[in-house]
Amino acid sequence: MSKALDGVRILDFTHVQSGPTCTQLLAWMGADVIKVERPGVGDATRKQLPDVEGVDSLYFTMLNHNKRSLTLNSKNETGKEVLERLVKKCDVLVENFAPGALDRMGFSWERIQELNPKMIMASVKGFGPGPYEDCKVYENVAQCAGGSASTTGFRDGPPLVTGAQIGDSGTGLHLALGITAALLQRANTGRGQLVQAPMQDSVLNLCRVKLRDQQRLEAGPLTEYSQYGENVEFGDSTPRAGNDSGGGQPGRILKCKGWEMDPNAYTYFITQAAVWQKICDVIGKPEWKESPDYATPSARLNRLNEIFNEIEKWTMTKTKFEVMEQCNPHNIPVGPILSMKEISEDVSLRESGTIVEVDHPERGKYLTVGCPIKFSDSAVEVTRSPLLGEHTDEILSDVLDYDAAEIAAIRASGAV
Repeated sequence: MSKALDGVRILDFTHVQSGPTCTQLLAWMGADVIKVERPGVGDATRKQLPDVEGVDSLYFTMLNHNKRSLTLNSKNETGKEVLERLVKKCDVLVENFAPGALDRMGFSWERIQELNPKMIMASVKGFGPGPYEDCKVYENVAQCAGGSASTTGFRDGPPLVTGAQIGDSGTGLHLALGITAALLQRANTGRGQLVQAPMQDSVLNLCRVKLRDQQRLEAGPLTEYSQYGENVEFGDSTPRAGNDSGGGQPGRILKCKGWEMDPNAYTYFITQAAVWQKICDVIGKPEWKESPDYATPSARLNRLNEIFNEIEKWTMTKTKFEVMEQCNPHNIPVGPILSMKEISEDVSLRESGTIVEVDHPERGKYLTVGCPIKFSDSAVEVTRSPLLGEHTDEILSDVLDYDAAEIAAIRASGAV
């Protein structure tokens, strides 16, 4: 079966998480991703957060599947010649260096266009044009600068960063979309282009509902937030809302049976207006269905704490899975708080390819995430991450057309 991006060759100058997320997704879709790494060193994450001595870390392996590894010293003159040939042979160059690093290597966007006018150059940076564009950014900095941290947490506590890597992986996903769009446009125009995905912009895009609420706040209080029902005055910016639902349907995280011992014995429960009467029946409050104090969404806004306290009395008599079993037939939206252990052991996620077991020649078998996008005509097979420089000779020969003597000379020069 063919792959969606068969025939697309990507020169991968990324490291750590944001860029590798992007290029791994493209590799899953069938692109030939050539990961360029420093000889003898490689991507820094190969050695970060190690769990098995002397092998590539899970941090590296889980972000670099389906790629080939080429070691290259771009400061070496022969290495620069090899890199120029690579630029001419590839369709896309992806990088997430610190601002200005690629220019200092002698490969500015203008130089890349000279070498290959069809090249698409894709970059991750912390910020777009403006006062912070030269600043280095990591995951949590992006969350803070993009509006996520200020709106996450409880209103009586400090801003919080999320467990989801919306800065790094979120930006990588945005960049992958930009690259595929640029490839489609190039098919019509014959021209490459520069694609940029600032991390601040990507985080803000994922926090758009909070920007929505900032504008709504100018017109009056946010009635779906808990503090409205508690008569707590709103300030001049979108507040932290705890576990309140981000939409127009009130929701909370509630305790379930066993919460005293299990830190994840909780469920998320949404009091969707369309199924309110069914909720009343399920929790044993049929009198609320017709009561003017509870029958309409607007009437319930001032009573959300009381309502969720009553619902929690019911959920505390059930496991989080029993809550689902009893609510789902009534289309009541609930969801268990699943631990990573529970997710990793979920048979259905293994069967769907969401969780994949991969065999590595040095570290053995491990679990990783599979491609989150499922195709009917482009099957995704997750293959292991490459060893450092594993495909160097193969790429020099098959992609760049060097013969054996030339490869030996390149190696002798210290370029690879």
